[in-house]
Amino acid sequence: MCVLLLAAGCASTGGLHATHEEIPRMLEQQAQAWNAGDIDAFMAPYWHSPDLTFSSGGKVTRGWQATRDRYHQRYPTPEAMGRLTFSDLEITVPGPNVALVLGRWRLERVEPIGGGFTLVLRKDVEQKFAPTLTGVGAAWVIVHDHTSTDAP
Repeated sequence: MCVLLLAAGCASTGGLHATHEEIPRMLEQQAQAWNAGDIDAFMAPYWHSPDLTFSSGGKVTRGWQATRDRYHQRYPTPEAMGRLTFSDLEITVPGPNVALVLGRWRLERVEPIGGGFTLVLRKDVEQKFAPTLTGVGAAWVIVHDHTSTDAP
């Protein structure tokens, strides 16, 4: 029995370590897609579902397509998109296949802008339309994004 408990503890520690590698890698791939001007590739890790929620500016956008359309409307040109960086990541794993990510975002452009974000990710949801950004197998999927902008 002790051996089984020890093995389970090691497995969960390994999973936690992998999570702390996979999520920052996914966010870095998102930033690379954004900086290449590819909003569709940036959107790949978002849950391709009408149940995706994106909260920003006091408004909630529901669904992957509506969130994608919002990004295209808000950032119509490479100049408007600027160069994206993420920083100050804090990853919490409250349970199996669930992660909460706090962080900061910044767009370097003519008028720089930045703020904070909170992401809720799951690893057990089916991603039907896009290949994973993190490789073969189950990938982390953003099911909720709450993004705020710093006051000027």
